[in-house]
Amino acid sequence: MQLVILASGTGSRLKNKTKKIPKCLVKINGIPIIDYNKKFFDKFKKVVIVTGYKSQLIKKKFLDKKYKIIFNKKYKSTNMVYSLFCASKYINNNVVISYADIIFDKNIFNLFMEHGESSIIIYKNWLKLWKKRMNKKKILKDAENLTLKNNYVENIGEKINKDCPKYQFMGLLKLTKLDFNKLNIFFKKIKNNKIDLTNFLNMAISKKIIRLRGIKTNKYWFEIDVAKDIVVAKQELYKFFNKW
Repeated sequence: MQLVILASGTGSRLKNKTKKIPKCLVKINGIPIIDYNKKFFDKFKKVVIVTGYKSQLIKKKFLDKKYKIIFNKKYKSTNMVYSLFCASKYINNNVVISYADIIFDKNIFNLFMEHGESSIIIYKNWLKLWKKRMNKKKILKDAENLTLKNNYVENIGEKINKDCPKYQFMGLLKLTKLDFNKLNIFFKKIKNNKIDLTNFLNMAISKKIIRLRGIKTNKYWFEIDVAKDIVVAKQELYKFFNKW
C-alpha cells in the first residue's frame, strides 16, 4: 500500500503564517504540522508528496528515497483532486490519501488495514472539537454533510443548513488501485480542475463509479485551517502527543 500526501495549497487562510513557508511546515509547539504524522508515514514503503506552493522547502525536508516529491505546476488554479491525479503514474498499488494540514493518531493505519475495499475515515467526535475552533454560525458554514447507508457513504461534501451531521470527513481515505484508476478516468471526463475532493467523491458515488466504506473513529485528529486552529492545537496536542 502506498501513501499520497496532498501538500500543494497556499494556506492563504493562515495569512502571515504561510508567507514564507507552506502550511504543512507551520510549527505548533515547535514542531511542523507534517512532522506530527511521521510515525504514520513510516508505515509505508513508498510515499508521494504532491507539492505546489513553496515546493522547494518540502523537497529539501524529505530527502529520503522513499519519498517522491511531485510538483503541481498548476497549483494556483487547481484543487486537491487535480493534485491527486498528478501522482497517477506513480500509483501501482492500493493507496492511502492524506491532507497535509491534519494531525492524527498513527493507529488510523490499522483501521485501513481492516478492510480491503476503498474506505474513508470519518470522525465521530468532531463537533466537540469544532466548538473549540469556531462559533455555531461558522460551524454551519464550514462543515459538510456526510451520511452513511449500511456502512457505506451515501452523501458527502454538500453544505448543511440547520442540523449538524453525525460525522465529518477527516482528510484520510484509501482507494484500491482499480478505484483510483476509475476516478482518474472520471476526473478527465468531467473536465473540472477546480472541483474539491469531497464534491468529487460525492459525484462519483452518486454515479456508482465507486463505493466508499465509512470507517467511524474517535481516534485523535486535528485540522489546521485558520490561525485560531493553531491556538487550539497548542493546547490539544499536549493531551494526546504522549499517547502516540
